Amino acid sequence: MAFKLESVELGEIIVVTPQVHGDTRGFFMESYRADQFRALGLPTNFVQDNHSRSKQGVLRGLHFQWDPPMGKLMRVTRGAAFLVAVDIRRNSPTLGQWFGLEVSEENKKQVWAPYGFARGFCSLAEVCEVQYKTTGHYNQAGEGVINVGDPAIGIKWPIDITSAQMSERDRHAPSLEQWLSSPLAEKVSYTPARESLTTDLHG
Repeated sequence: MAFKLESVELGEIIVVTPQVHGDTRGFFMESYRADQFRALGLPTNFVQDNHSRSKQGVLRGLHFQWDPPMGKLMRVTRGAAFLVAVDIRRNSPTLGQWFGLEVSEENKKQVWAPYGFARGFCSLAEVCEVQYKTTGHYNQAGEGVINVGDPAIGIKWPIDITSAQMSERDRHAPSLEQWLSSPLAEKVSYTPARESLTTDLHG
Protein backbone atom coordinates (compact mmCIF):
# COMPACT_ATOMS: atom_id res chain seq x y z
CA MET A 1 0.00 0.00 0.00
CA ALA A 2 1.48 3.35 -1.10
CA PHE A 3 -0.63 5.37 1.35
CA LYS A 4 -1.19 5.32 5.09
CA LEU A 5 -4.37 6.65 6.66
CA GLU A 6 -2.72 8.57 9.51
CA SER A 7 -5.73 10.00 11.32
CA VAL A 8 -9.40 10.92 11.06
CA GLU A 9 -10.37 14.28 12.56
CA LEU A 10 -13.87 15.60 13.32
CA GLY A 11 -15.21 12.34 11.95
CA GLU A 12 -14.51 13.12 8.28
CA ILE A 13 -11.25 15.03 7.80
CA ILE A 14 -8.58 12.52 6.83
CA VAL A 15 -4.79 12.88 7.01
CA VAL A 16 -2.97 10.69 4.50
CA THR A 17 0.75 9.97 4.34
CA PRO A 18 2.29 8.60 1.14
CA GLN A 19 5.10 6.07 0.99
CA VAL A 20 8.26 7.88 -0.13
CA HIS A 21 11.20 6.13 -1.79
CA GLY A 22 14.35 8.20 -1.46
CA ASP A 23 18.08 7.87 -2.07
CA THR A 24 21.03 10.09 -2.97
CA ARG A 25 19.37 11.01 -6.27
CA GLY A 26 16.21 12.35 -4.66
CA PHE A 27 12.84 10.67 -4.11
CA PHE A 28 9.81 9.13 -5.78
CA MET A 29 6.26 8.84 -4.47
CA GLU A 30 2.73 8.35 -5.69
CA SER A 31 0.63 11.38 -4.71
CA TYR A 32 -2.66 9.86 -5.84
CA ARG A 33 -3.81 6.41 -6.86
CA ALA A 34 -7.51 5.71 -7.36
CA ASP A 35 -7.57 2.03 -6.39
CA GLN A 36 -5.74 2.60 -3.10
CA PHE A 37 -7.73 5.71 -2.24
CA ARG A 38 -10.90 3.72 -2.83
CA ALA A 39 -9.64 0.92 -0.57
CA LEU A 40 -9.04 3.46 2.21
CA GLY A 41 -12.52 4.94 1.83
CA LEU A 42 -11.21 8.13 0.24
CA PRO A 43 -12.85 9.78 -2.78
CA THR A 44 -11.68 9.17 -6.33
CA ASN A 45 -14.06 11.49 -8.18
CA PHE A 46 -11.63 14.40 -8.53
CA VAL A 47 -12.35 16.70 -11.47
CA GLN A 48 -9.93 19.61 -11.08
CA ASP A 49 -6.35 20.23 -9.91
CA ASN A 50 -5.33 23.63 -8.50
CA HIS A 51 -1.93 25.11 -7.65
CA SER A 52 -1.34 28.22 -5.53
CA ARG A 53 1.86 30.06 -4.62
CA SER A 54 2.11 32.34 -1.58
CA LYS A 55 4.70 34.50 0.14
CA GLN A 56 5.45 34.07 3.84
CA GLY A 57 2.69 35.48 6.01
CA VAL A 58 -0.05 35.11 3.41
CA LEU A 59 -3.36 33.80 4.77
CA ARG A 60 -6.12 32.45 2.51
CA GLY A 61 -9.61 31.32 3.50
CA LEU A 62 -11.87 30.14 4.84
CA HIS A 63 -13.34 29.09 1.49
CA PHE A 64 -16.06 26.61 0.61
CA GLN A 65 -18.35 25.79 -2.31
CA TRP A 66 -21.85 24.34 -2.43
CA ASP A 67 -22.62 24.47 -6.17
CA PRO A 68 -21.33 22.08 -7.21
CA PRO A 69 -20.38 20.55 -3.83
CA MET A 70 -16.60 20.63 -3.47
CA GLY A 71 -14.24 18.61 -1.31
CA LYS A 72 -10.48 19.22 -1.37
CA LEU A 73 -7.41 17.00 -1.04
CA MET A 74 -4.59 19.39 -0.14
CA ARG A 75 -0.81 19.01 0.00
CA VAL A 76 2.23 21.29 0.10
CA THR A 77 4.85 20.83 -2.61
CA ARG A 78 7.15 23.71 -1.65
CA GLY A 79 7.81 25.24 1.76
CA ALA A 80 5.30 24.73 4.54
CA ALA A 81 1.76 25.78 5.41
CA PHE A 82 -0.72 25.47 8.24
CA LEU A 83 -3.81 23.88 6.68
CA VAL A 84 -7.19 24.37 8.37
CA ALA A 85 -10.69 22.96 7.89
CA VAL A 86 -13.83 24.11 9.76
CA ASP A 87 -17.18 22.32 9.91
CA ILE A 88 -19.86 24.78 8.74
CA ARG A 89 -22.78 22.34 8.28
CA ARG A 90 -26.05 23.07 10.04
CA ASN A 91 -27.01 20.37 12.57
CA SER A 92 -23.57 18.77 12.47
CA PRO A 93 -22.33 17.42 15.83
CA THR A 94 -18.98 19.12 15.12
CA LEU A 95 -20.40 22.42 13.78
CA GLY A 96 -17.93 25.26 14.32
CA GLN A 97 -15.06 22.97 15.28
CA TRP A 98 -11.77 23.15 13.42
CA PHE A 99 -8.72 21.06 12.64
CA GLY A 100 -5.30 22.40 11.71
CA LEU A 101 -2.05 20.74 10.71
CA GLU A 102 1.36 21.91 9.51
CA VAL A 103 2.01 20.28 6.15
CA SER A 104 5.28 20.68 4.27
CA GLU A 105 7.32 19.50 1.34
CA GLU A 106 9.31 17.48 3.90
CA ASN A 107 6.50 15.56 5.63
CA LYS A 108 4.44 15.26 2.41
CA LYS A 109 1.19 14.75 4.30
CA GLN A 110 -2.13 15.29 2.56
CA VAL A 111 -5.37 16.50 4.12
CA TRP A 112 -8.78 15.54 2.77
CA ALA A 113 -11.61 17.86 3.85
CA PRO A 114 -15.00 16.98 2.33
CA TYR A 115 -17.86 19.17 1.20
CA GLY A 116 -19.33 21.05 4.15
CA PHE A 117 -15.97 22.15 5.54
CA ALA A 118 -14.52 25.62 4.94
CA ARG A 119 -10.80 25.45 4.22
CA GLY A 120 -7.87 27.81 4.42
CA PHE A 121 -4.16 28.02 5.08
CA CYS A 122 -1.34 30.35 6.03
CA SER A 123 2.12 30.23 4.49
CA LEU A 124 4.97 29.40 6.87
CA ALA A 125 7.84 29.70 4.39
CA GLU A 126 9.36 32.39 2.20
CA VAL A 127 7.78 30.61 -0.74
CA CYS A 128 4.90 28.20 -0.24
CA GLU A 129 3.12 26.20 -2.93
CA VAL A 130 -0.11 24.36 -2.16
CA GLN A 131 -1.64 21.95 -4.63
CA TYR A 132 -5.05 20.40 -4.27
CA LYS A 133 -7.50 18.17 -6.03
CA THR A 134 -11.22 19.00 -5.94
CA THR A 135 -14.39 16.97 -6.34
CA GLY A 136 -16.25 19.84 -8.02
CA HIS A 137 -15.43 22.32 -10.75
CA TYR A 138 -14.92 25.87 -9.52
CA ASN A 139 -18.01 28.09 -9.65
CA GLN A 140 -17.68 31.63 -8.30
CA ALA A 141 -21.46 31.98 -8.02
CA GLY A 142 -21.68 28.95 -5.74
CA GLU A 143 -18.87 29.65 -3.28
CA GLY A 144 -18.61 31.39 0.07
CA VAL A 145 -16.11 32.51 2.70
CA ILE A 146 -15.97 32.59 6.51
CA ASN A 147 -13.78 34.97 8.51
CA VAL A 148 -10.47 33.43 9.56
CA GLY A 149 -10.51 35.39 12.82
CA ASP A 150 -14.03 34.49 13.92
CA PRO A 151 -13.72 34.19 17.74
CA ALA A 152 -16.61 31.71 17.83
CA ILE A 153 -14.41 29.29 15.87
CA GLY A 154 -11.17 30.24 17.63
CA ILE A 155 -8.58 28.94 15.19
CA LYS A 156 -5.11 29.07 16.72
CA TRP A 157 -3.19 30.33 13.71
CA PRO A 158 0.63 30.12 14.04
CA ILE A 159 0.95 33.68 12.68
CA ASP A 160 -0.47 37.05 13.71
CA ILE A 161 -3.56 37.33 11.53
CA THR A 162 -3.87 41.08 12.13
CA SER A 163 -0.71 41.60 10.06
CA ALA A 164 -1.20 38.70 7.65
CA GLN A 165 -1.41 39.40 3.93
CA MET A 166 -5.00 38.69 2.88
CA SER A 167 -7.41 39.59 0.11
CA GLU A 168 -9.99 42.24 0.98
CA ARG A 169 -12.70 39.66 0.51
CA ASP A 170 -11.15 37.30 3.05
CA ARG A 171 -10.33 40.04 5.56
CA HIS A 172 -13.92 41.30 5.62
CA ALA A 173 -15.63 37.91 5.36
CA PRO A 174 -18.73 37.22 7.47
CA SER A 175 -18.67 35.21 10.68
CA LEU A 176 -19.87 31.62 10.94
CA GLU A 177 -22.99 32.85 12.75
CA GLN A 178 -23.77 35.21 9.88
CA TRP A 179 -23.33 32.38 7.39
CA LEU A 180 -25.60 30.05 9.36
CA SER A 181 -28.33 32.69 9.49
CA SER A 182 -28.28 32.99 5.72
CA PRO A 183 -30.79 31.02 3.60
CA LEU A 184 -27.82 29.75 1.59
CA ALA A 185 -26.63 27.78 4.63
CA GLU A 186 -29.43 25.30 3.93
CA LYS A 187 -27.47 24.25 0.85
CA VAL A 188 -24.61 22.91 3.02
CA SER A 189 -26.22 19.97 4.77
CA TYR A 190 -24.94 17.45 7.28
CA THR A 191 -24.93 13.79 6.30
CA PRO A 192 -23.44 11.24 8.74
CA ALA A 193 -20.07 9.97 7.54
CA ARG A 194 -19.35 6.36 6.81
CA GLU A 195 -18.95 4.85 10.29
CA SER A 196 -16.11 2.53 9.30
CA LEU A 197 -13.62 5.36 8.67
CA THR A 198 -12.35 5.34 12.23
CA THR A 199 -12.76 1.58 12.42
CA ASP A 200 -10.59 1.17 9.32
CA LEU A 201 -7.91 3.30 10.92
CA HIS A 202 -7.82 1.62 14.33
CA GLY A 203 -9.43 -1.76 13.77
